[in-house]
Amino acid sequence: MKAVKRVTKTILGSVLLLVGVAMLVLPGPGLLLVLAGLLILASEFPALERYVGPVRDRAMKAAEDSVRTPFRIAWSVLAGLALIGAGVVWGTVDGLPLAGWSTGSSLILSGVVLFALLIWSYRRVHAHR
Repeated sequence: MKAVKRVTKTILGSVLLLVGVAMLVLPGPGLLLVLAGLLILASEFPALERYVGPVRDRAMKAAEDSVRTPFRIAWSVLAGLALIGAGVVWGTVDGLPLAGWSTGSSLILSGVVLFALLIWSYRRVHAHR
């Protein structure tokens, strides 16, 4: 049972880390996902704990910056809506490259994750004020 838990944490942490790294160059809250992946992996691999602090500092700063002004919030909301819209288009239009619901659902999921983390960031920043 302990081995299953370790493998599950390793897979989940790795997936979050990889998706977060991809979102560093794609639209989405990459640093927060990198942090989540590192936190999960560090619970099983203590050598990774040295990376958690610096990534946490940068991720929290990025989260605060993303909701600092109404313009940034609006831009993030538009990006999330664009991701969801693109996902629907990619899922329904056959002539597009990599068309299909596998691509479309990943775009929709990215938009949903962006909204969830935007709400989390907003609540976190405005709770401290």
